[in-house]
Amino acid sequence: MQIALSFDDGPNTVTTPQVLDILEKEGIPASFFLIADNITPESAKQALRARAMGCDIENHSRTHSHMSGMTADQIREEVRFCTEKIMALTGEPPKFFRPPYIDVSPLMHKVIDLTFICGAGCEDWVPEVPAEERAKRVLAQAEDGQIVLLHDSAGNDRTVEALRIIIPELKRRGFEFVTVPDLFRKASVTPVRGIVYSNVYQKA
Repeated sequence: MQIALSFDDGPNTVTTPQVLDILEKEGIPASFFLIADNITPESAKQALRARAMGCDIENHSRTHSHMSGMTADQIREEVRFCTEKIMALTGEPPKFFRPPYIDVSPLMHKVIDLTFICGAGCEDWVPEVPAEERAKRVLAQAEDGQIVLLHDSAGNDRTVEALRIIIPELKRRGFEFVTVPDLFRKASVTPVRGIVYSNVYQKA
């Protein structure tokens, strides 16, 4: 069984390194969906560290705005800017896109040439949700081929705490941790345009 942890809204110099410390200690990779406007000379170092650890770096737009009401040109610019920032950082273009707020439209599917990703979330962007509850929700949804949606946004300490519960328990259950690209590759699943994937095995 394979599962992919993924983190939105970085990079930053506060929470991203805490997440990376845990991943490094546990010896597992994850996927990071970056907001381009959050990439600074200092925060970029954390993205490069993630890359060096075997994590992948993916696209979460330039500004994290609702995109379903945007024009085709505005949509393209949000994605293009982020892709170019990531390429300048890593030398490789992202292959996956997580729409901000999972707010999608047919036009977005038409003009964005990346695989759309959602994931099983736990409302970890809500400060009032305790670490134990976040972990409980992730573990309740865990299944083969699952993408887990988490956030390494600055100050999100409760998700850092939740990881200390989630990772050992998923290991105990026999899950192998992989990146989102590896999840598709290992499952021999070719992404289909028009699907927003939370599990690699889902159908349109």
